[in-house]
Amino acid sequence: MSKYVWSDPGAFEVAPGVHRIPLPLPTDGLRAVNVYAIESADGLVLVDSGWALDVAREQLEDALGTLGHDLGDIQRFLVTHIHRDHFTMAVTLRRTFGAKIALGIGEQPSMNTVLSGRGREKVAEMVRWGAHVLIDQWRDVYGKQDENERREAYEPPDEWLEGTTKLDLGDRRLIALPTPGHTQGHVVFVDEQAGVLFAGDHVLPHITPSIGFEPVPAKLPLGDYLESLRLVRSYPDLRLLPAHGPVAPSVHARVDELLAHHENRLAETLAAVRDGAGTAFDAARRLGWTRRHRRFDDLDLFNQTLATGETAAHLEVLVVRGELCSSTVDGVVEYSSTIQNRPAACPGAADPECLE
Repeated sequence: MSKYVWSDPGAFEVAPGVHRIPLPLPTDGLRAVNVYAIESADGLVLVDSGWALDVAREQLEDALGTLGHDLGDIQRFLVTHIHRDHFTMAVTLRRTFGAKIALGIGEQPSMNTVLSGRGREKVAEMVRWGAHVLIDQWRDVYGKQDENERREAYEPPDEWLEGTTKLDLGDRRLIALPTPGHTQGHVVFVDEQAGVLFAGDHVLPHITPSIGFEPVPAKLPLGDYLESLRLVRSYPDLRLLPAHGPVAPSVHARVDELLAHHENRLAETLAAVRDGAGTAFDAARRLGWTRRHRRFDDLDLFNQTLATGETAAHLEVLVVRGELCSSTVDGVVEYSSTIQNRPAACPGAADPECLE
């Protein structure tokens, strides 16, 4: 059986009144995004919506048809985060059918940035990472995208979810739980009665989500992510309903794996600096990537940029833990081991100057 069988089109029951609907993506990496249709006394509710593509809309319509519904029956979208493959179909369908959209309030800064047309601007971050060699390539590939086209894909939600929020869907209650890390406003939805967690990209069964790769990044995205994993771990163990990949039986088991993975990655990143890497870009080039430990130079531009940002997120946690120190020279953040050398300008891990 193919490992990608989970991405086959259709509507698959994962709990009473809950169906998983995989929708296609335009890239090979993730293949599909899982949208979850909840049949409730208040009508049809979708967790996430998919990318606003014609083929995805057709597959969603076909899948809902097998359940006796059509697109106009959708009353509400509960969107886990702002990324295009989760949010933009909701905007398209709202324009036609009027369904309401809810999104975590932590996404508000990124939403404002996207609507201003600056959603792809990564150059300032790339300078901080020491990734100057990627900047011209990034501008050539992404800087020429039509800003109007990007803005038209997004609109603000009808409802901003703030803090831990109880959502009554008639005969069903969900808890919206803020889980920043993948993005600042990421939320998951807990259904304790059904025994499931609608996890978005927070907990994925076979891959680790990117950390902080968003229009307005957090100051310590990996720190936020690890804290959010521990928060989810504090809830009763639930069945994992991820945005990408197959359903898994235990949220706790996967959270434990993710926490262990990031501890290993922090150790590898620390070793890279102790071996001479001075910037996030330098360290990223010394690390292996994906489960196959691919060389950094073998990645495409987008994934090289993603990898460098991921490395920066780990470096920043190491600074906070006191295992590295950082300083900024000509806009570039440079790292050094606190064992080998602790610069006088950065006297302690808790000092805010260490994060600048």
